[in-house]
Amino acid sequence: MNRIDRAMKIFEEGYNCAQSVVLAYEDVLPLDHEMLSKMSCSFGGGLGRMREVCGCVSGMAMVLGLVEGYDGIGEGDIKAKHYEKVQEVAHAFEKENGSIVCRDLLGLSIKSDSPIPEKRTEEYYKKRPCKELVGMAVKILEEYFDRNGVCLG
Repeated sequence: MNRIDRAMKIFEEGYNCAQSVVLAYEDVLPLDHEMLSKMSCSFGGGLGRMREVCGCVSGMAMVLGLVEGYDGIGEGDIKAKHYEKVQEVAHAFEKENGSIVCRDLLGLSIKSDSPIPEKRTEEYYKKRPCKELVGMAVKILEEYFDRNGVCLG
């Protein structure tokens, strides 16, 4: 199973969008499943279901940080070069979807939402693009890693 399919399956299992992107890379990341899951759990629903930056985009940023990030305060070019990488994948996601903001992607007019997540039913999967967005986020990361010669193991 490739990473894209793995991420989408993880989402179907009940993990949020950010977790699904991050956990698709757990075989090459320096943390175990529990830590990766906990680290990314707050970013679902556009940061705690506040419908801000899509959890898929936050997940991509976390994976980039764990694969190519810097340690410490990141002075000078180090920080700028890393932010450039994050912006590259975020812009690619935005180009494909028109936004990186959760509420825009879901067609919601509200800025914030109840903290209570919807039940994952067949109807939920029909009306929400989240599973496909998870797959797209991982596809963008895979293309980024290939284009930049990043070997993941």
